[in-house]
Order: sequence, then structure tokens, then C-alpha cells
Amino acid sequence: MVKAHGRNGEVVTVSVHGLPPLMREGLRVAVVPPPLKEERWHTVTSVDNGWGAGQLIGLSGVRDIAAAQALVGKLLLACRDDLPEDVALHDVDALMGREVYEEERDLSGTIDEILVGPANDVWGITMRDERRGVCETYLIPVIDEVIREVPPTGAVRIRIPEGLESEKTWQIEASPETGGRRG
Repeated sequence: MVKAHGRNGEVVTVSVHGLPPLMREGLRVAVVPPPLKEERWHTVTSVDNGWGAGQLIGLSGVRDIAAAQALVGKLLLACRDDLPEDVALHDVDALMGREVYEEERDLSGTIDEILVGPANDVWGITMRDERRGVCETYLIPVIDEVIREVPPTGAVRIRIPEGLESEKTWQIEASPETGGRRG
């Protein structure tokens, strides 16, 4: 929570780690670190998304500016099961370096870069094609037609759109000194 706002105890929240705004009415959240003699758990009672990257929210039990100011600098945690199903698509820390698999072309690779965009994110991926002896990098949009499945563990299943050209291609080499790349 970054600041208190108004006399009714609202606070402005900003998501961490590149996540989109996740607060919604009815969401149960825990204040961390918790206050010594106050309630740790609150329910989000109101949400205003018109705050740029942040959200102005009301919390149960927080009724005035003094109570809101006491929350500034603290974090709100929600149970994973209460978050949107697609939240894994926006967790930069969990996605970087994660394995990807493209079934139609039988290619595997890794997520090397994540670009956060206003409409959708874009992943920079490196795919390894052992049959052709090459590695290729692609920029793929994070949309339902491309990202097939993001399981809790294991490879993310993707589909590289027909006609999408690779950004860079290089030969796979066996030499450990070059890291398998020749540019």
C-alpha cells in the first residue's frame, strides 16, 4: 500500500513484480506485517481502478484516514485460489527461464524475456530445433491463441503462430565454451 487517501480510510495499492492490478470487491486479504493489536484479515469493500498503475481500495475495518495511514508501506496478501486463473501468465519471477514446448513443430525452449504491454504481454523465447541443428528466438504475444497451458510445474505449452518469423537464428554447436550458440 503506497498511500492513504480521503477521510473514509481508503488506500492506494500497487501490484508487485509486474503483476496486473488484482484487487476486487469481496477479496479477502491479509496485512503483512500484521499490526499487533488490530485485525490482520480484511475484505476489499470497494475498488477504483482509475489510479494509473494502482488501485484505490476500501478495506473492512479501516474507517478513517488514521487507520489507512497505519497501513502505508505494508503488503496485502491474498490466497492463491482467490486470484484470477490467468495470474500465472503475469508472474515475471516464475516465468523467466521457464521451459516452453511447441507441439506442432516438436520444439522446446525457454522464456528469456518478458515485455509488459498495455494490451498484452510479449514473451521473448529461444526455441531449440535439434533436427535442423539451429536455435531461434521469437517474440510471441501472451494471448489465448498462442499460450495453450501454463501448468504449475513443467513446460508451458505454446503454439507459434503460422507465419511468425524468428528474430534471430543460429547454429547449435557442441562446444561448451560458446554455450551452444554461434551468432
